[in-house]
Amino acid sequence: GDKAFAQFLTDEIKEERKIQKHKSLPKVSGGWELEVHGTEARLVRKIAGEKITVTFNINNSIPPSDDDETQEEQKPDEQEPELTSTPNFVVEVIKDDTKQTLVLDCHYPEDEIGHEGEEESDIFTIREVSFQPPGESDWKETNYTLNTDSLDWALYDHLMDFLADRGVDNTFADELIELSTALEHQEYIKFLEDLKSFVKCQ
Repeated sequence: GDKAFAQFLTDEIKEERKIQKHKSLPKVSGGWELEVHGTEARLVRKIAGEKITVTFNINNSIPPSDDDETQEEQKPDEQEPELTSTPNFVVEVIKDDTKQTLVLDCHYPEDEIGHEGEEESDIFTIREVSFQPPGESDWKETNYTLNTDSLDWALYDHLMDFLADRGVDNTFADELIELSTALEHQEYIKFLEDLKSFVKCQ
């Protein structure tokens, strides 16, 4: 059984390498520095007196495909639909002269339907906003967290503009999806390779 499994993995790795779009991770425009630690990625950008950090994790970032019928209708020679990684991401804005960090928790809505009547809808939304003391790795549950579900639209729009002014806009969100998808695929191939070595190990 293990031999067959290892052979299957070898073929699978070959296939995945064939469809791998990016041999190296795509860049995000706008002067963002990228750091990757396993499945977590961090983009950092410094502008006048501020440091902006965007963190995301590719684990569980691929939305489940809920269309079972299309699986059966698919002709055998057709490519599988491309998987896209749309991770939640956290934006932290640190101003040099304050001792606080503004943290905005963002995500890609599954339906991506904007508010009616808007010409351009945003491809990501802000879910929560809070202040966190700098250098805290864990969020303090005692800090007030603003949930945007019941938020005044004018305030919400200002928050979106605030992010856009710092380079976190639709273009950025699009490029983040591309980066995340490439990173997810790279990690998936690495996982298959590790699994193959593990299975072959006597």
